[in-house]
Amino acid sequence: MDWHAVEQALDPLTVFQQWFHEAEASEPNDPNAVALATATKDGRPSVRMVLMKKLDERGFCFYTNADSRKGCELKGNPRAALCFHWKSLRRQVRVEGPVVELPAEDADRYFHSRSRMSQVGAAVSQQSRPLDSRQHLEEMVKQFDAEHPGEVPRPEYWRGFAVVPERIELWMDGDYRLHNRFLFVREGDGWTRTRLYP
Repeated sequence: MDWHAVEQALDPLTVFQQWFHEAEASEPNDPNAVALATATKDGRPSVRMVLMKKLDERGFCFYTNADSRKGCELKGNPRAALCFHWKSLRRQVRVEGPVVELPAEDADRYFHSRSRMSQVGAAVSQQSRPLDSRQHLEEMVKQFDAEHPGEVPRPEYWRGFAVVPERIELWMDGDYRLHNRFLFVREGDGWTRTRLYP
């Protein structure tokens, strides 16, 4: 899809889905990797990479430890920004909007779809908190694994969230840094589209 098609697009999510499909074929790994920016109540920002696990009617969905730094920031200031960068395609997608928590059933379903040791790791990790040593972490993993030979219980703090898109910018590389940028802003059930200067 070239910029002429994007310039005529009415729904940025449709474009995103097509771009994402192309990125799945062209990116060497993790085409669903996205920078997630959050901020404290007083506006101090932080950013990190997460994996988008689904895009549906609720928004861009991801899972994390709700007691982590990002989880605490989302609790105090439930808005976020995302930035996908697909270097192989020379494209970016920026998303901004409020964040909603996904139902516990969603978190259960995704948690138990992961490999067993990924589940164990999530269960023992006190994400973002100080850790004495790598050895201590590995001992915790080994002990928890031995104590839970059956299904790994999903920790209550391991939850899913969705960024509800209010603003989406589609960015395409252009010659001489004359990039093509299109901003879509949600208005009711539709979107307004504006071309931006590079």
